[in-house]
Amino acid sequence: MSAQELITKHLDLWTGAVTKRSSSGRGSNGKVELTGVEKLRELILELALRGKLTEQHAGDEPAEQLIERIATQKANTGNGKRGTPQPPKNETPIPQPFQVPSTWAWVPLRETGLTSTGKTPSTKNASFFSGDIPFIGPGQVTVRGKITKPEKSLSEEGAAHTEEALPGDILTVCIGGSIGKTAKVSERCGFNQQLNKIRPILVESDYLFFAISAKFFQKAIRENATGSATPIINRSKWESICIPLAPFAEQKRIVQKVDELMALCDRLEQQTSDQLEAHETLVDTLLGTLTQSENATELADNWTRLAAHFDTLFSTKQSIDKLKQTILQLAAMGRLVEKGSGDEPAIDLLTEIHARKTALAGEKRIKQPRALTQLDNTQHSYTAPAHWAWAYFQDIADEISTGPFGSMIHKHDYVVGGIPLINPSHMVKGHIKEDSSVSVTPTKAEELSSYQLAKGDIVMARRGEVGRCAVVTDRETGWLCGTGSFVLRFHPAINRQFILLLFSTDTVRDYLTGNSVGTTMTNLNHGILKKMPVALPSAEEQDRIVQKVDELMALCDQLKERLNQAGETRCQLAEAVVEKALT
Repeated sequence: MSAQELITKHLDLWTGAVTKRSSSGRGSNGKVELTGVEKLRELILELALRGKLTEQHAGDEPAEQLIERIATQKANTGNGKRGTPQPPKNETPIPQPFQVPSTWAWVPLRETGLTSTGKTPSTKNASFFSGDIPFIGPGQVTVRGKITKPEKSLSEEGAAHTEEALPGDILTVCIGGSIGKTAKVSERCGFNQQLNKIRPILVESDYLFFAISAKFFQKAIRENATGSATPIINRSKWESICIPLAPFAEQKRIVQKVDELMALCDRLEQQTSDQLEAHETLVDTLLGTLTQSENATELADNWTRLAAHFDTLFSTKQSIDKLKQTILQLAAMGRLVEKGSGDEPAIDLLTEIHARKTALAGEKRIKQPRALTQLDNTQHSYTAPAHWAWAYFQDIADEISTGPFGSMIHKHDYVVGGIPLINPSHMVKGHIKEDSSVSVTPTKAEELSSYQLAKGDIVMARRGEVGRCAVVTDRETGWLCGTGSFVLRFHPAINRQFILLLFSTDTVRDYLTGNSVGTTMTNLNHGILKKMPVALPSAEEQDRIVQKVDELMALCDQLKERLNQAGETRCQLAEAVVEKALT
């Protein structure tokens, strides 16, 4: 099967194998990585370097003769800035990771050009960095082999105190997490000691770039690197890795063919991205009609239209996540369940909460509550049923308190296995995750006893991802609220899961984030949370809403799991096709 047939026969596989990029925190854009197309790019390079993309011509000068001409030219090249003297040719058998055409040859990388390692000029001399010659580090070398604009530029004086790279040279990162990343230089630049350079001699620069970027070479870099936390490959080991060298005329044909096929990959990638973007827009629009429905009849009509295309719309993890968010929003708007005939009016629950707070204040257990007032229509932040009661959040909660000030506890107070502190990072999907290393001694806990937690409390992040919540259970009773958190306490009739649901909606999260302060670390003001408008249903309706949301979320999770399995299968198939093509 030809390379062109291999690509076109598996077109659906290349474009259908996608994985979600790793991301954390709210607001991640859910972008996906086109795994299939990346595998196709990898396959193209591997086939090219096995001589399977182009035909071998009898009239081409064999690689062995090319190697001799390279050695002669290198011998006539001076040392200085253009490269260092090369060791004599190694007579031991050269390892061959795979078979190549008879007119090719395996050679150590050093035998294809002049190598050097970069250097950083003294930063104490400001004049060295006052010019316009780019100074490159690992951060400027991209995954796709491009070099981005650096923060530092050298003067001619500074360039004289570093290694220089010219157009056509190849740079490879030789230290750190991005070890192996490789780029072809397009303009004169200097580079630091975390990069190695090779200047090709009688070898096509693009061909050499392909060889160093290929999977077999990258694997060899990792295998020859030392250090685990910070891998390093020294220049001697890097330049000793062998590459398959094609005759020079065939190198040109290979570069042309690879460029053609990579351009095809670019088109496939763009088409797939456009389709995913259009799909995302369609999902957003149709889900938006649900939350914008004016009444139950309109909601039912909009849902019927959406349900007719369910399999088409919810075919990605991102679309299912958006469906889950829509379910939460509909729940907070009272669109998921009907009013029960025996439900206590929501205003009665609100009045009961206020009466209980007044009684607790009389016992000196909380502060005296302010007068209860219902909000008018202009103060509503989203639509809710008429039988729900609108109020400020401070009227729904018994108490809203903050964790200890930073001056009250420091990291040097932490012990292992003491009384745990609950910080925002410990709140995971509505539950509290214990970290035994973030705890204090019983003596210190006694000093902080006013921040002790009880079953039924809700801890909420007021720094970072504001609005993240978790419910305190029997296990966490007696633990302490940490800095950067609120403690929320409620009337027994308030369903704690309904409160978590509320704080998971975009409407509430946007309100909290939009009213927080800080740029590097958002911080929610205590008064902002108190003044947040909230629609409260009856206790009975809260229970039904939570039950319905749990049912729907379980269905969404099942659907996502099936998609995960299908996605993993597609990626494995793409990997298998690549492996089969190379064996």
